[in-house]
Amino acid sequence: MHKSTALRLLRTLAEHGLVYRQHDGRYRLGSRLFALAAQAVEHLDVRGIAHPHLVRLGETCGHTVHLAVHEEGEVVYLDKVDSRYPVRMYSRVGKTVPMTVAAVAKLILADLPEPERRAVAERLDYPRYTPRSTPDAAAYLKELARVREQGWATDLGGHEESINCVAAPVRGADGRVVAALSVSAPNVVVSADDLLSLLPLVRRTADAVSREYAGTPVPGGTVSGSPVPGGTVSGSPVPGGTVSGSPVPGAPVAASETPNKEA
Repeated sequence: MHKSTALRLLRTLAEHGLVYRQHDGRYRLGSRLFALAAQAVEHLDVRGIAHPHLVRLGETCGHTVHLAVHEEGEVVYLDKVDSRYPVRMYSRVGKTVPMTVAAVAKLILADLPEPERRAVAERLDYPRYTPRSTPDAAAYLKELARVREQGWATDLGGHEESINCVAAPVRGADGRVVAALSVSAPNVVVSADDLLSLLPLVRRTADAVSREYAGTPVPGGTVSGSPVPGGTVSGSPVPGGTVSGSPVPGAPVAASETPNKEA
């Protein structure tokens, strides 16, 4: 590589904090690079710990399971377990989620300090994917406050009318949200109400990942097997009972192989 090319690349890296130019003209690794490395290790750790739990959750409920994290201002899928049904979720590991409607994004952003949460909400765009999409920053902040208080989140037709999703947080030893896991399904496979009945199972799975990740009981975590608080879907109370290892009740499985968008 030519010296001028190397210097140009180093200057670009320095602009992003990845390297630092010393007084003697030599370069050393920058603090931003160490921060990115630490973040990458953290994400690898949580994925490795969470994956067996995601597989068991998928085997129990039969639906698509995702794990998502906050990365460089976006929420991205870190892991995925596919549904057993022919109608699959069109999503992939490494893909960003729609920030204003995705349940995993709501959980992760709801955990941010209030000033940061407000700043993020105010700079986002609010596409109207469906009539149920979040319309503006004020509505989004209200939703994030509710999610922060209740400790779980949903996307009920906000990204695509036929797709519903329930999600719970994975917390570190300090109680902060480090990831979110979700179960998503099209309503031709299971109704929104039946999907919501999985919330206790989803929360227990997230709690199990949190305990293993933190190596200790997690502050702010849910109580295993506790009922899901309040909220309604189509006028029906959100169920709070547990779910056994049997397949989820719902509509007959459609014969379609057409992929759906992720929720």
